[in-house]
Amino acid sequence: MSRHPEVKWAQRADKVYITVLLSDAKNAKVDLQPDGVFTFTATAGMDGNAYEVKLNLLDKVNVEESKINIGARNIFCVVEKAEKGWWKKLLSGDAKTPHYLKVDWDKWADEDEEGPAARDVDLGGMDFSNFGAMGGMGGLGGMGGMGGLGGMGGMGGLGGMGGMGGMEGMGGMDDEFDDSDEEQEPETTGDAEKTAEVSTEAKTEAAPAT
Repeated sequence: MSRHPEVKWAQRADKVYITVLLSDAKNAKVDLQPDGVFTFTATAGMDGNAYEVKLNLLDKVNVEESKINIGARNIFCVVEKAEKGWWKKLLSGDAKTPHYLKVDWDKWADEDEEGPAARDVDLGGMDFSNFGAMGGMGGLGGMGGMGGLGGMGGMGGLGGMGGMGGMEGMGGMDDEFDDSDEEQEPETTGDAEKTAEVSTEAKTEAAPAT
């Protein structure tokens, strides 16, 4: 049977902040629908316990503009409201508020508040992905894919640029490097006595095209 992680929320006139508190979540998936249905599933703990949450938000939301961050300790979502306005509560319907859903007093602001307390939460340093860009939430798993930016480590493949040292397979670039004497030295694959002759030919070919 799935467990429910603790969920905290706060709002501003144009957005809702939803934080799912679950450390070291694995296979985290979040789905956000335009009608305000928010779904979260993941596994966590040594035993791989399953966790899930489904919230029917009070009103419609803008999925394309909403964004999400998956951290080591929580999953933080900035859900943009479809229409600007303060909600009297988070969930639709008259059912009792679930025991795991609580107000996030650290981010809370009242409708009539002014000044710093009413400003948007400072999100400095957090990396976000857009729900819309992720095609719903399968995307979230995709966020793990952001770790895939580590895949940019694949740019280490650019280390292959070291291979440019040879420049041999890049014959088409000869014209761009004609001005460098170092790159005009011939390969020593022929007889040693032809080295001077080949060097002379290379310098002749090094003349820039007109």
